Amino acid sequence: MNKSWIVVASLAAAALSACGSSNDETPAPPPVTQEVPASASASVGGFIAYLVALVASDADTLEPVDVSAVTPPVDDAAEPSVID
Repeated sequence: MNKSWIVVASLAAAALSACGSSNDETPAPPPVTQEVPASASASVGGFIAYLVALVASDADTLEPVDVSAVTPPVDDAAEPSVID
């Protein structure tokens, strides 16, 4: 009788240990040369951040990006941004 309880307890522990994984990992954003993020059309800061990431990437060896859906944002009230 003791042996069967040990087997049942071992199987239950093995089954429950497989249920403990967490899938809270957020997927990595796609490379800047794969698609234009929505933030690039949402704000001037997002557009500048996308351009900086694009310039920093090795875009010469990758496929072109479809930018037909991108509308560069305009903010006439903001001060000019310093671009390095």
